[in-house]
Amino acid sequence: MADDLGDEWWEETTGDAAEEEPVEEVKGSDESDGEPEPKKTKKAQQSTKKKKKQPTECILSKPEEKEETAKKSRKRKKKTITDVLATSVPKPGTPEDLRHLIEQHYKKTRSVIEMEELKLPDNCFTIENDLSHTLTSYLKEICPKWSKLSKNHKEKQSILLLVVCSSAHRTLELIKLINAFRGDNKIMKLFAKHIKIKDQIKWLENNIVHLGVGTPGRIKALIEQEGLSLQSLKYLVLDWNWRDQKLRRMADIPEVKKEMVELLDSGVIAACKEGSLKIGLF
Repeated sequence: MADDLGDEWWEETTGDAAEEEPVEEVKGSDESDGEPEPKKTKKAQQSTKKKKKQPTECILSKPEEKEETAKKSRKRKKKTITDVLATSVPKPGTPEDLRHLIEQHYKKTRSVIEMEELKLPDNCFTIENDLSHTLTSYLKEICPKWSKLSKNHKEKQSILLLVVCSSAHRTLELIKLINAFRGDNKIMKLFAKHIKIKDQIKWLENNIVHLGVGTPGRIKALIEQEGLSLQSLKYLVLDWNWRDQKLRRMADIPEVKKEMVELLDSGVIAACKEGSLKIGLF
């Protein structure tokens, strides 16, 4: 049957196949429509190389950098009151120091008129300790007529001279130091450690006490509960210049400072303005 078709059929098929050109495989993306990519310039090649070379180190963002610096600052040792005081030269307390302490404590809670009422006049202060005195020598200087004053004292629930310090331990130390000054006069410990306030109130009601040494918190509590009267009080001495093991003064210990200022506001400042009471900074 193939012979019937003749040689013409074979020639037609072979001719068509010969005319078809082989299809070349187009490299590149579909968007380029098979066109060859243009050659990149030297600058473009260099920029691509730079982009490919990324640093191996982790680059911190700004928040991370802040965290790192915050951690470093935490590791640094903060200066304490002890560090500051250890490098400073001790200076004796002055009336201006006490006035400033009262002002800083009350300036946010009191009016201008009330702040004027809290100002201590110059004439209510005795001489300040220049750091050369013992407690006995200081008391003898500010109160030269102590012997006569103590003999005339007959009132109960009242004290002639109060020494205010920062702790119970310091109270016991001062009582030993004051023995040479007090003579035969009665002295009383005025602190809260192991001593109930009710027992102290009873003792004051039944005995004549000439001297009292204690902490501002307990003395203030006795005044508020009417166990201690300021009527006969002539001298109030603050143990201002003494420093504890951490080199802190009374004014450097927040709770003691607060109680000391509140004690002054519980009738001491009013008595100073009336002229019946003197304040000493030992």
